[in-house]
Amino acid sequence: MIDSSWNVLLLGGASGVGKSRAAAELARSSGAFVVEFDDVVSAVQRLTTAEQHPALHFFDRIPDTSVLDVDRVVELQIAIADALQPALLGVVDNRLTIDVPAVIEGDYLTPAAAARAVQEGTVIGRDIRAVFLHEGDPEQITANYAAREPNSGLQTHRARVSARYSHWLADQAALHGLPVVPCRPWHDVAARIERALGRATSRA
Repeated sequence: MIDSSWNVLLLGGASGVGKSRAAAELARSSGAFVVEFDDVVSAVQRLTTAEQHPALHFFDRIPDTSVLDVDRVVELQIAIADALQPALLGVVDNRLTIDVPAVIEGDYLTPAAAARAVQEGTVIGRDIRAVFLHEGDPEQITANYAAREPNSGLQTHRARVSARYSHWLADQAALHGLPVVPCRPWHDVAARIERALGRATSRA
C-alpha cells in the first residue's frame, strides 16, 4: 500500500499510452477511486449542441479524422481540451467533498488546467497533484491500440496523432512545472509516477 498524501491525482496523457492501466494500479496501491474524465466529456457533449458550444463538437462532422492532417487533428483536440477546463475543475471540486483520494485520468486533461487545479487546491489547503504520461513513438502506440482494440485493424494515423499530442502535453507540462513520466517500462510505471510526484513536491 502506497502512503499517498494527495487528495486528488490528475493523470494526463494522450490516447493509447497506458493511463487507464496506470490509474488502476495507483488506485489499488493508494485506496483511491478512479474517475475517467472521458465519461465526463461524453456527458458534457451529450448535454450540449454544436450551436451552444462549438468547441466541444469539432469532431461531430468529421467521422473519419484520418482524412485530416495529423497537426490539424491535434489542433482540434487541444481546442476541445481547453474548452473542457471548467468541467475538469468542477470534477476536482466535487471529489474534494469526499474524504477518499481520487485519481482522475483522461486524454483531455491539459497541463494548464491541471496547474490551475493544483494552485486552487493549495489555496484551500488540499493536496492536488498532477503528472503526465508520455509516449512519443507512434509505432508503440499503434501496437498498444492493436492489443487493446484487436478488431479495429492497424490505427497508424490515430497513433501518429496521439504521439504528436503526447509531445505537446509533455512540452506544456514542463512549462507549467509538472512532472512527465515515460510510459515504458510498463512494469514499474506506477512506482515511477509516485517518485516523480515526490520529487515535484520536494521542489515546491
